[in-house]
Amino acid sequence: MWLLKLAWKNMWRNRHRTIIAMASIFFAVLLTVVTSSLQKGVFDNMVRNVVSFYSGYLQVQHREYWDERILDNTFQQSDTLEDIIRGNRNVTAVAPRLESFALASSEELTKGCMVVGIRPEQEDQITRLSAKVIAGKYLGDGDRGVLMGEGLAERLRVNVNDTLVLLGQGYQGATAAGKYAIQGVLKFGSPDLNNQFLFLSLQEAQRLYSAEQRLTSYVLGLNDPDRLGEAESSLQASVGTDLTMITWEEMMPEMVQHIETDQGSMLIIQGILYVLVGLGILGTLLMMMIERKYEMGMLVAIGMKKFKLMQLMIVESVATVLTGCGLGLLASFPVVYWLTEHPIRFTGEVGDVYEEFGFEPIFPATLDPGIFINQGLVVLGVGLLLSLYPIVRIAQLDPVEAMKK
Repeated sequence: MWLLKLAWKNMWRNRHRTIIAMASIFFAVLLTVVTSSLQKGVFDNMVRNVVSFYSGYLQVQHREYWDERILDNTFQQSDTLEDIIRGNRNVTAVAPRLESFALASSEELTKGCMVVGIRPEQEDQITRLSAKVIAGKYLGDGDRGVLMGEGLAERLRVNVNDTLVLLGQGYQGATAAGKYAIQGVLKFGSPDLNNQFLFLSLQEAQRLYSAEQRLTSYVLGLNDPDRLGEAESSLQASVGTDLTMITWEEMMPEMVQHIETDQGSMLIIQGILYVLVGLGILGTLLMMMIERKYEMGMLVAIGMKKFKLMQLMIVESVATVLTGCGLGLLASFPVVYWLTEHPIRFTGEVGDVYEEFGFEPIFPATLDPGIFINQGLVVLGVGLLLSLYPIVRIAQLDPVEAMKK
């Protein structure tokens, strides 16, 4: 107890020195927490936007479909299977799909496209497809019309209420041919979706491809994307060996690579920040040792054990670092909370570009507790590691030399 009291008194004998040391740690924690929170918030928002374009966070497929995407690698539609999937606590929405390629023809032009059979209401829960309709109207379960991307409609020179002919290969080699009215035109942020995708009701797509009660996938929406691995493993155990779970990371490896690259850049920036913080703390410790050199020499000369003096310095250093870290964490929480509730919003041309590609023009933060804990521990570790310097200097202390003016 006497060590704590003495250490606390020693810390405030020179207020400026102690405040400078605490301030360097305080701002280090504040900056690293806020930047890490913004980084994770931006990545989470980007993934949420990209996933909502089309893929969903997780898909249930036949185990051979991802490697060879043909209708022969579909699986039987089942209410029981759908109920099993919905029974997972992390699953918020389930949308069945039947996907295949076809030639789409207008009066004059023909172009290849991806035909997607959907249940409109369930699909809308995951991809908000109805919000992308810019002309005509959204599909209903019993509608025989089609929805098509704006780019595909422009290339075929068709519009709402025009007629479109689809021709392709159905299930087990059957011929797929159908004639449909264009019910609506969609605008996607992704050029690939805009130029290639066409949507039918699931029942109509199954009829077109002679694939009654067949599906290529169930697309899943998740309540907590951070528990994606847990949802994948638990669902895989439930659906059996004939089906497999495909995550958004497997479907979009280029997105994962982009995030990893940005995270690597952020680690370099944080590393530089940690070095600057470390130099600030070390400079404070050097100044302290120079100022208190005579005092320490005197204490050792009159009989104080070096071990006791080391203990005193350790307690002072730990108290300084812990106080700075604690204050930094307390100050960072309201800042991050405010950025979460009021994210930085891009306006003007930059905002227009974001919206053009289907992204929200915002720069949000996240209140993930792991960020506060990890960044606080890192700065705390740097501070405590540098606190070993005074101990080394005390071990080498010569009382006679220390007391020389």
